[in-house]
Amino acid sequence: MSRAPERNDVRAAAHPRTRNDTRQRIAHLAARIMAEDGIEDHGLAKKKAARQAGVADTRQLPGNDEIDEALRLYRQIYQADDHSRRLMELREIAISAMVELEKFNPHLIGAVLSGTAGKYAGIQLQLFTDDAKAVELFLIDQGIEYEAGQTSLYSGDTRITVPLYTLNDDGAEIEIVVLSPRDARVPLKTSLTGKVIDRAKLSAVEELLSQT
Repeated sequence: MSRAPERNDVRAAAHPRTRNDTRQRIAHLAARIMAEDGIEDHGLAKKKAARQAGVADTRQLPGNDEIDEALRLYRQIYQADDHSRRLMELREIAISAMVELEKFNPHLIGAVLSGTAGKYAGIQLQLFTDDAKAVELFLIDQGIEYEAGQTSLYSGDTRITVPLYTLNDDGAEIEIVVLSPRDARVPLKTSLTGKVIDRAKLSAVEELLSQT
C-alpha cells in the first residue's frame, strides 16, 4: 500500500515548479523594465525585477537568454512598429560603420545583432587585426571623435584585456572592441561562466537588415 505524501514531500515536489514560475515572472518583469526604461544591462534589470517581485533568492533569477526571450515577446506585443523601425535604423548605422572599418574584419555583436535592442541601445562591434594601434590611427585620420578605454573578455578560459573605443554616429553610440585574428577562432565570453558571444560579419548583417 502506498503511503500518503508527508508535508515535506509535497513541499519538495512543488518546489521546482514554484521556482520556475518565479524565474518566469522575474524574466517578464525584467523584460518590461528593459523595454520601457531603456536599460540594456541584464543584471541591473534582474535586480530591479527581483525587488519588485520581492524575491531575494538569487537561485530563482532567470538567465539572460530567458530575459531576451521575454523581451522579444514583449516587443512583439507592445512595441512591434517602433521596435522594428529602431532596429532597422541601428542595423543600418552598424552596416555603415562596418563598411568603413572593413579592413579590420568587423563583426556585429550584442542586442542589435540579436534583435533585442531598444531605443537607447548602442551598437557593439568586434574588430580583428594584427595591429590594434592602426584602428585608433584610422579614427584619428578620419577625424572621428572617440573615447579610448579598455575592457575585459574571456578568450576560451583566458581573461584578456583589449582596447575599447566609443564613438557616436547619427545619435547612436558605437562601442568598438579590438581583438587579434586568433581570437576570431576561439569562443569569446564576457565572463568565465557566461554565454559565448554571438557575432556576425558584414554580409550576414546585410542579410539581417533585409529581413527586418
